[in-house]
Amino acid sequence: MAVTKEITRLEKSNVKLSLTIPKDDVQSKYNEIIKDYTKNIQLPGFRKGKVPQSVLERKFGDTLKKEALGKIIEDVIGEVFQDENMPADEKPLPYSQPQMEDEPKMEFGEDISFSLVYDVFPKINVGAWQGLEAEIPNVKITDEDIASELEEIRERNSVVLDRPEDALAADGDVVTINYHEINEKGEEEPNTSRENFAYTLGTNYNTYKFDDEIAGMKKGESKEITKKYPADEPDSYLAGKTLKIKVMLTAIKEKKLPDLDDDLAQDVDEKFNTLLDLKNNIKERLEKSLENRIREISIEKILEEIMKTSPVTLPESMIRVEIEGRIRNLSRQFGVDRENIMKMLAQSGEGLDNIEKNWRPAAERSLHSRLIVETLMKDHNIDADEQDMEKELETIATEAGRSLDDIKANYNSEKAVEYLKESIKERKIFDLLLKENKIKTGIDAKYIDFMKNNG
Repeated sequence: MAVTKEITRLEKSNVKLSLTIPKDDVQSKYNEIIKDYTKNIQLPGFRKGKVPQSVLERKFGDTLKKEALGKIIEDVIGEVFQDENMPADEKPLPYSQPQMEDEPKMEFGEDISFSLVYDVFPKINVGAWQGLEAEIPNVKITDEDIASELEEIRERNSVVLDRPEDALAADGDVVTINYHEINEKGEEEPNTSRENFAYTLGTNYNTYKFDDEIAGMKKGESKEITKKYPADEPDSYLAGKTLKIKVMLTAIKEKKLPDLDDDLAQDVDEKFNTLLDLKNNIKERLEKSLENRIREISIEKILEEIMKTSPVTLPESMIRVEIEGRIRNLSRQFGVDRENIMKMLAQSGEGLDNIEKNWRPAAERSLHSRLIVETLMKDHNIDADEQDMEKELETIATEAGRSLDDIKANYNSEKAVEYLKESIKERKIFDLLLKENKIKTGIDAKYIDFMKNNG
């Protein structure tokens, strides 16, 4: 069909696509649909396929016109959006459902005109990306950092033993408790009970933060605890409340840490003969992690500078999808489905409206920087060829301590290959950004703080 198209740019990377179908094409398409009906419909007094068009139109006129209109519009939309010559920035985003403005009517002898409104991929003109300057803290691996890692290794290799029956619970013990809230009538509050909850006393790693009240209890002892929580308590469920909780201590265990010696090193990995070997390995690992984090933060800082001269208007659908992706990632992290993660967020005062409001700035920054990266890759013809792919797979195999054939077996799907290519292209453009811009060292910072924060 010879459809007339007109694109009108709206706000927030939104467009209106106005389409006009010539009356002759409308009539021709209508006749095709009617002809198809006459072949298949059967009415009393007529043989199948022999019902005159005039009879069909008299009996089903409005219905036929409505169905024909729907079919004509559907065919036209499909034809327009599948046209390879249609510019990419005029096609709807995959997750942006086009909305029709003012449903058209079909009148014979007249053109059909209608408009669709939808989000398109945002345009961005990358501003200054060379000669920029960013600052990151000065971070070095210290003996304290290595000692901290060794303590974590000792924790992972510890054993837990029962304490004597008459022992009193103390900080550092691994306790197991049953608990529930009690209402004003002294009855158990529904949906507040927890059975066989184990954690290390003194960490306050529990909902009600009643470690001080549990300390000094014996195995098998029950206790009613009354806790008053301040109005500024971070947990919105507890803030400003006074709760009564019944707790039973069912087990007290103590953690035995292994000695810091050659035996521990050999238990960690047979490739270590001495504690010094383990320490050297830890230092190498921390230095590699630090190097990667410095690179990551440096790139983030450079992109922040580029954003200042590279404004973009993000479509709402793109922002919503980004936020939804963050919710899915959180669900995977906690090993629960979306419904349960939303319940968890709601309990901390994070309803969907609050999530979209509070998470929106980070989502927008992430999308903004990604658009800059993708635009730069395109402008500089950044690609990954077969040689790049082979070299990358060899690096992955070496770092994983596996054979190249094993690694290649993991990258035999089209999706995995595309992911690998994108990773290589991204690294290339990041290398270019680091080369063309200056990273200077600022104030001193501790390794653990730098790794946890954004530098």
